[in-house]
Amino acid sequence: MTTGEILLIIIVIALIAFILYYYLKGSSGHVSIRRPMESRVDEYLDRHFEQMVDEWSLMDKYQVWTFRENNDPALAEEEKRMNTLKEFRHEMTDTLAGLEERLNVLEAEINRE
Repeated sequence: MTTGEILLIIIVIALIAFILYYYLKGSSGHVSIRRPMESRVDEYLDRHFEQMVDEWSLMDKYQVWTFRENNDPALAEEEKRMNTLKEFRHEMTDTLAGLEERLNVLEAEINRE
């Protein structure tokens, strides 16, 4: 190994360590590896929501707890539905692309005749 290769490996390792540190620093909740940015934003919003409720005394902690207990299952179900809709959209886009390709082939055959 040359010195350049060793330096390149060290730089790549340092870059990976920095990215992991950036995504995981200060996280007190669950940070998803599949969706690190979204989970960090969710955690940030949750933390600031709790601070806002405490500062403005909008609700007491019991009301917040009961609200979350009552609505978290519905929100989780909606997230599942959104994921299935995203999968359906992806599959439909692939299907439409295949159909468009087949139509182009048929049009080319008709134009040749």
